[in-house]
Amino acid sequence: MTTPAPLATGTRKAAPLTTCHCASATGGAGEGAPVVALIGAPNSGKSTLFNALTGSRITVGNWPGTTVEVSRGAWQQRTLLDLPGAYSLDALSPDEELTRDLLLADDRPDVVIVLVDAANLARSLYLVSQVREHRQRVVVALTMLDVATRRGIEVDTVALSDALGCPVVALDPRRRSGLRGLEVAVAHALRDDPPKRRVHDCCADELVKADERFVWVAVAVEAAADHSGAEQLTWSDRIDRVATARVLGPLLFLGVMWLVFQVTTTVAAPLQDFFDSLFSGPVTDGALAGFAALGLSGTWIEGLVVDGLIAGVGMVLTFVPLMALMFVLLALLEDSGYLARAAVVTDRLMRAIGLPGKAFLPLVVGFGCNVPAISATRILGDGRQRLLTALLVPFTSCTARLTVYVMLGTVFFREWAGTVVFAMYLVSILLVVGTGLLLRGTLWRTMGSEPLVIDLPVYQVPTLRLTAAVTWTRLQGFLKTASGIIVVTVCAVWLLQSIPARGAGGFGDVPVEDSVYGVAAQAITPVFAPAGFAQWQTTSALVVGFVAKEAVISSWAQTYALDEPEGDDPGSLGERIAAEFAQSSGGHPIPAALAFMVFLLAYTPCVATLAAQVREIGLRWTVFGIGLQLVVAWTLAVAVFQIGSLWW
Repeated sequence: MTTPAPLATGTRKAAPLTTCHCASATGGAGEGAPVVALIGAPNSGKSTLFNALTGSRITVGNWPGTTVEVSRGAWQQRTLLDLPGAYSLDALSPDEELTRDLLLADDRPDVVIVLVDAANLARSLYLVSQVREHRQRVVVALTMLDVATRRGIEVDTVALSDALGCPVVALDPRRRSGLRGLEVAVAHALRDDPPKRRVHDCCADELVKADERFVWVAVAVEAAADHSGAEQLTWSDRIDRVATARVLGPLLFLGVMWLVFQVTTTVAAPLQDFFDSLFSGPVTDGALAGFAALGLSGTWIEGLVVDGLIAGVGMVLTFVPLMALMFVLLALLEDSGYLARAAVVTDRLMRAIGLPGKAFLPLVVGFGCNVPAISATRILGDGRQRLLTALLVPFTSCTARLTVYVMLGTVFFREWAGTVVFAMYLVSILLVVGTGLLLRGTLWRTMGSEPLVIDLPVYQVPTLRLTAAVTWTRLQGFLKTASGIIVVTVCAVWLLQSIPARGAGGFGDVPVEDSVYGVAAQAITPVFAPAGFAQWQTTSALVVGFVAKEAVISSWAQTYALDEPEGDDPGSLGERIAAEFAQSSGGHPIPAALAFMVFLLAYTPCVATLAAQVREIGLRWTVFGIGLQLVVAWTLAVAVFQIGSLWW
């Protein structure tokens, strides 16, 4: 049966909760509105329900005093919080700690909606038992009823409500059914007094309390669930025989990941070119015409706006198609249930460097962009695991480096360019594993590997609405993190290139090599002599690459005063670069080019990534990571050139 449970009514209104209301002021229904929190285990449909209730009225940000992001939205004059997923209130990660602290604080949410998986009722009700031990209004949202039905499980919501002592509403967030019943249940709960605390003696042994919870859950399941028609082997189980198999599983995973990157690079490339040509063409031309009409042509103001602001905004927007497509594909894999299987497949390799299998997700995301990959380390429960993963993410070769690989591959390796580019991604994987083993054997010798404990959700067809909502939320986070930093840094680089350090010329009218930027680049150039690319133009390109790696080519074009290459044809810029590498390497341009590509892969990530690292692991460890990356990058580049020059 799926009849909604009877609801009690009352007249008392919920007291304001200052902590939650203060946070909701930055997103939600506003100050003073009732606060409703969504909690539940991962893959229980919580995020789907949140998006169904709030629509597009969503904001994402860190909870005050933490680095944990919480989604907030307005729902019928209420502020709805989507708290991080948790199986219980026994916190094992910062995300779960936030969920526990908010639910148990004095200023707790007015109502807590606990999502319960009907197909895994006993496991889901343990969290309900813990929440019900406190003075908390609770509404149970019963999801995955269709999955339970396919497995031959029937759940009586009225009996379940009687057993739990709180309203139970059956709903399907993916199909928007049952939402009205949930709204009514929450409205009734807000009018009721908070329930009396269901006391387990505060001094009782934790094991005793846990046993009492399991008994309570067992009684509720016995009263409400009928498993007589349950089948022994589901179609998800049959698929998992292949998806998680010892040999076929990794092969399938590699194929899926290859397809993700192939689709991302091929589909997003034209869109990136469009935004790039839009800002470098019509937008720039329009700005130049406007300054000319105002009599400001050739002034430093024109340079700041055109070369600084417009170039900076254009740089950020060229990332948008790539990031959006990557987020869409990952959302599809996540919603389908496959990413959980991928964690199982990669568990053995991850544990070799002291990380659980689910650490693969931040590392895979890092091959698209390091910024969201750093944020994704929050899924890891152990603080040392999060730290180690955040230090390894910058060694994944983000797509911003791809344009430089392609250009240098075309210039120096011609028909072998594709093979060389593919090899760079293999080197990236080796760097992640090798550096992980190094850190595991030194700084984290005492960190043991832990078994993978993960919930494998049933496979399901992804929904367009949910995919779009998740993609938009993640894209917003990327733009908020990256846009301001990149624009400010690009303007700073323009400023340094406009200030004369020697020779003739005034502010904004100085050759690049005579600017503060050029002189500084020339000062550090000798450091790269052992690697074979000791020319200041390349050194300055690496400095610009600190802002964004794809800006390396633009820097070369600016310092050589040549047009950027179009398509796969490097043109005269490629010829100039080849000549410079040949001169600086003493006649060994190929190993010098390889050394440069390896250095570009391994050295300091972009400023947006560093900002994300500071937020997640702190300034001290971020500085440590910078030093580690520079040492690894320089050592490998020198080794590649010195060994390679013996043959080429």
